[in-house]
Amino acid sequence: MANQKKVLIVEDEKPLSHALTLKLTNEGFAVTTAQNGQECVDAASKNQFDIILLDLMMPVMDGFQVLEKLKAIGPMPYVIVLSNLSQREDEERVLSLGARKYFIKSNTPLSVIVEEVKKA
Repeated sequence: MANQKKVLIVEDEKPLSHALTLKLTNEGFAVTTAQNGQECVDAASKNQFDIILLDLMMPVMDGFQVLEKLKAIGPMPYVIVLSNLSQREDEERVLSLGARKYFIKSNTPLSVIVEEVKKA
């Protein structure tokens, strides 16, 4: 499908990354995955993604650094942050860096994340 939305999942927890990949692929999205922030930046500099699902706490480069680098690359894709950081300051910081949504992983069912991706 030419109009298939491209999603980049940036998550170092393999079970969650795998579950999101399966659910989004079943919904018709073209899914790419990255295990850390540097892989995300590399992928985003080579490809145009419609949506990025971004973890904050990752090896190599954290999600805050990724958001800063994505802004420098060009037009910001629709970024949904998935994190276990539940501090209000963290949420405000990622939103100020260009993220559109912030979900706390432990409080958010996968179905809610999939619905948000579909809306985006």
